[in-house]
Amino acid sequence: MDGQRFNLPPVSMIMLGVRDLEKSLSFYRDRLGIDVRQRIPGFAFLDSGALTIVLSEPLAKNVSPLAGATEVIFSVNDVRASYEALKDQGVEFSQAPRNVSGPMWAANFRDPDGTEKTWHLAFST
Repeated sequence: MDGQRFNLPPVSMIMLGVRDLEKSLSFYRDRLGIDVRQRIPGFAFLDSGALTIVLSEPLAKNVSPLAGATEVIFSVNDVRASYEALKDQGVEFSQAPRNVSGPMWAANFRDPDGTEKTWHLAFST
């Protein structure tokens, strides 16, 4: 590369292995309100703004056990209000809103695959 340092571009997709695509798709689309951009057999591409979330059955089937150290953070304006709204939509939280550091607050919930992926609602004042 002629001595120039190569820098990766911003992340554009995160692929998550899911055991049951239909169950997971219902969770992300119907409970979390994330739009489906595209579907092909075994995969669903979800529109979450600048980043596409890809749900993949083949990934879950080819990796055993599923990775356990994945966290995806949704930045929200009000963690408590978002927590209540999602609870009303049937999302089950593993941790209620709490202060994690200084002005940072978070609340955790799991997707239909259970403990493999922990999602955060986070807010920083």
